[in-house]
Amino acid sequence: EAAGADVLYAPGLPIAEDIPLIIAGALIARGQMIWPIAAACAWCGIIGGDIMLYTLSRRYGMNITRAPLIGRHVTRERIEYVETLFAKYGVGVVAICRLFAGIRGAMVIAAGAIRFNFLKFIIADGIAAAISGGLFMLFGWWVGNKLTAELVHEFKEWFLAGALLLAIGLVAWIVWK
Repeated sequence: EAAGADVLYAPGLPIAEDIPLIIAGALIARGQMIWPIAAACAWCGIIGGDIMLYTLSRRYGMNITRAPLIGRHVTRERIEYVETLFAKYGVGVVAICRLFAGIRGAMVIAAGAIRFNFLKFIIADGIAAAISGGLFMLFGWWVGNKLTAELVHEFKEWFLAGALLLAIGLVAWIVWK
């Protein structure tokens, strides 16, 4: 992850970390990657991205909500709400939010902006990232073992229809935004 807790940035293409983790699991199933190396690289990427986002948010505090990309999704009110959750549940907020795409990045931003204890944050985030990342890789491994060339050939029309539907949905969402 280059710039966000739950988004991997390729040139202009944001991809949730779940997708590369599932793909890594499928590649492991096919013998093209090795579990320990893939898991270590994935974990370092996840935690590295989270540390960057936490650090930026900590440095800029609530002003981080003025950044165009971040401010659309993470408002001052949302950060203040998450602050009450951190006060009530502590590191449990980190552990639970890490498991859900879409809110994990907001949680990291909120943790930095409210200056939540970094050591507590990184320990909880690291453990939760190992669990969630491992589960996504395990799912990819399972899919990779079940997905044969014959199965792909048999259902290729459905795969293509699904990909086309996703592409149309993405274009519609971009035009709507």
